[in-house]
Amino acid sequence: MSAFTTRLSAVSEGVRIAIDAVRANKVRAGLTILGIAVGVFVVVAISAAVHGINQSVAKDFASTGPTTFFVSRYPISFEACDGSDNTCAWLRNPPIRRNEVDALRRLSNIEAVGERIDWSAKVRYRNVELPSAGIEGYSAEWTTISAPEVYPGRAFTAAEARTGARVAVITTTMVERVFGDSDPIGKTLTLNGVPFEVIGVYKDNSSFLSGGDRPKAVVPIDALVRYIGARASNTGLAVKPRADVPRDVAIDDVTAALRGLRGSRPADESSFAIITQDKLMDTYNSIFGMFFLVMIALSGVGLIVGGVGVVAIMMISVTERTREIGVRKALGATKATILWQFLVEAATLTGIGGAIGLFVGWLGALLIRNFTPIEASIPPLAVVAALGASAVTGILFGMLPASRAARLDPVEALRYE
Repeated sequence: MSAFTTRLSAVSEGVRIAIDAVRANKVRAGLTILGIAVGVFVVVAISAAVHGINQSVAKDFASTGPTTFFVSRYPISFEACDGSDNTCAWLRNPPIRRNEVDALRRLSNIEAVGERIDWSAKVRYRNVELPSAGIEGYSAEWTTISAPEVYPGRAFTAAEARTGARVAVITTTMVERVFGDSDPIGKTLTLNGVPFEVIGVYKDNSSFLSGGDRPKAVVPIDALVRYIGARASNTGLAVKPRADVPRDVAIDDVTAALRGLRGSRPADESSFAIITQDKLMDTYNSIFGMFFLVMIALSGVGLIVGGVGVVAIMMISVTERTREIGVRKALGATKATILWQFLVEAATLTGIGGAIGLFVGWLGALLIRNFTPIEASIPPLAVVAALGASAVTGILFGMLPASRAARLDPVEALRYE
């Protein structure tokens, strides 16, 4: 018999004995499997959620183009702010003015400058009401920068944007919630009691971070300020450089133009923020990276609990099978053979827990995908990591009882009652 065949026989025997141990000690084995399953479930579910959010954010960034950047009144900041110049001088940044937007549009290296305000309003159509839906105000450059797929209907024109016409382009989600199966084009809905005509429908590709697939309406930015009460001081800009202009060159041009219009001296800090997609991604990674680490730590607790259970159940198994171990050693079984058998048993126990945790994690990912804005999906690496972690846990925590079994003296073992 070859070494491979011998090893395969030992593996199959170890798996069989482990399954028999589960049947004979249902409570102890169940607690061990539960600890491993919980740890693996957390890893798989969190990995699926983070993977879905990553894909959603990447798709959101891709929709605006890789070189598009943003100009905001305030920077992305999570620092403590007590109102002093030392901690949050940016609170006194002036709002972005219309004359500044017009000046940026005249720059030779800039293709488009889009204005945007995020707001919310109560939406009503006949007897259907949404208490709070997202309302986004855009300038006419919306279609140039974000390139939405508007169908059926159309986006608002430059003239409608300039005059603040009461027209709206709504998401497919709002169509489903408000109009059901009827055609929304040409119908009038009210936003905070103000009538707006629906002229188009678009599929919202916003990421989880920007609200996900929720009911939204896009209206001309001046209509949002004039009729719905949005504050013009909340205006932010999306700047798209020309195709042959590097992003950093465009950023330098925009920075110089705004600082010049605001009379900033060379030593002064800029009273606005330039936010690139790289900066947004770094901020996103720092937030969700910490969240992911915390979840991994919690899953590690589950694996440790399962590992302690492995030690307990395998120690009991060694004690109960002392005479069997003595007989096997008397018949020529080596320490390595005994050690290998018990490690296989331990890895089988944790492997069962890992498989259960993986299955429950897959169900969790389906629930997240169907009932939240997160398009959760399990990356293949998470499957490998989950099953690998459960097997490694079994081997590490099974080493102590396996070593004890391998060191038993065959004579003393045969005498054991």
